[in-house]
Amino acid sequence: QVQLVESGGGLVQDGGSLRLSCAASGRTFSTNAMGWFRQAPGKEREVVAAITRGAGSTYYADSVKGRFTISRDNAKNTVFLQMNSLKPEDTAVYHCNAVIWPIYGGSPRLKADFGSWGQGTQVTVSS
Repeated sequence: QVQLVESGGGLVQDGGSLRLSCAASGRTFSTNAMGWFRQAPGKEREVVAAITRGAGSTYYADSVKGRFTISRDNAKNTVFLQMNSLKPEDTAVYHCNAVIWPIYGGSPRLKADFGSWGQGTQVTVSS
């Protein structure tokens, strides 16, 4: 399986910005849609942003639309998440992984056989 290493998290104030990075090992990165997931304490993991393999399409959860931007660099096997106007409710551990793009609408879902979950990167937004 592909190894995924997330970085870039930290502690910021309400309204601040962070840029997350996720580096993937292996040669299958560029052939897969990728997504950023987050899990807050006591809550289920949710996909917040995703991008198709050629970066032609993106998905954003309603809660982050207009504030977060996902991008990728296939030459460097890296996917990014620029997070602006952060809110306390964005506090969570953020992970990346491959996703399956929906055909008829809805949100992308985890591609379970791509890579094991990395340790993630903690994002904490103080009010």
